[in-house]
Amino acid sequence: MASASCHAERPGGIQKNAIWKFNCRKIRAVRILTSVSIVIHPHSHQSTEMPVLIAAYFCVATSILALIAFPGLRRSIVTRLASAARPGARHAAQWIQRSALALRAAPDTILGPMRAARGGVHRAGRRFALALLLVAIPPLIVMFHSTGPELLYEEFDDSANRHIETLLAGEQLVPPRPLPPAVFQTREVERIIPELASASRDWIRLDDAFRQRLLLVFRTLRERHGYEPVLLEGYRSPERQARLAALGPHITRAGALMSYHQYGLAADIAFVADGKIVIDENDPWAARGYRLYGEIAESLGLTWGGRWTMRDFGHVELRRPGVLGRPSTKS
Repeated sequence: MASASCHAERPGGIQKNAIWKFNCRKIRAVRILTSVSIVIHPHSHQSTEMPVLIAAYFCVATSILALIAFPGLRRSIVTRLASAARPGARHAAQWIQRSALALRAAPDTILGPMRAARGGVHRAGRRFALALLLVAIPPLIVMFHSTGPELLYEEFDDSANRHIETLLAGEQLVPPRPLPPAVFQTREVERIIPELASASRDWIRLDDAFRQRLLLVFRTLRERHGYEPVLLEGYRSPERQARLAALGPHITRAGALMSYHQYGLAADIAFVADGKIVIDENDPWAARGYRLYGEIAESLGLTWGGRWTMRDFGHVELRRPGVLGRPSTKS
């Protein structure tokens, strides 16, 4: 992302050209450092592949059990396949029937317990169905209630962040002018982000190192890509975090002092177009802006919420070991 932005048209003037080249070298160096850090410490999030595989396994397993335990069901399926298939497919249905008979004739050491239990199944069909349901419940719980990476605050090596802070030590960027409060209180904004009117957009309450990185992201988006980003929320008090968490996991899964917002190390942003805030990531223009925003932020060592399981495209944070859970000094 950084290299792509450096390939954009250079500004006119010898002095501006020199500053442009210097910033490009900085961003390239930062991106090399963070790319190494990403390889060593990839962003952790729970993969959904394993729960899906487990659920698929149990679906197949329960289907096979049903075919074995209920001969009527097996015969009905074979009959339907035979009647619906073409004449040439009748051989396949017959083969399935012969295979089922062969399976029933398998050694008692394998199917003996199943045969013994089959009579009990006829007498207690409801209990058998309940047992199958209980078997299927665990993978379903894993699949639908797996926690996103928002709660995975692992410790990590901070050496890459120290290098980036050294490279950005000379940067003292100034926050943009605040927008009128009314633009944050529209019905569209409130629908997507509740209680945004009471959020803090004070840049001074952000951590110094995080503030400079975020301002560099803002400047790059504005100068190289024509996007006008706006800070929706920076510092967030523990009390406000608890209120948002009480609204449900679709808002946030992090409780008080379990979000980097409480330490001035996280921010949520959107974009401004025609004097209005554009938040919806389904908007193609905003979606492209969020993608650029995430790539630039990651090149500066920030963690982007757009890669999480429960995606938060406007969120970035500067992770530090041992911070979460401690009393905040920003309040």
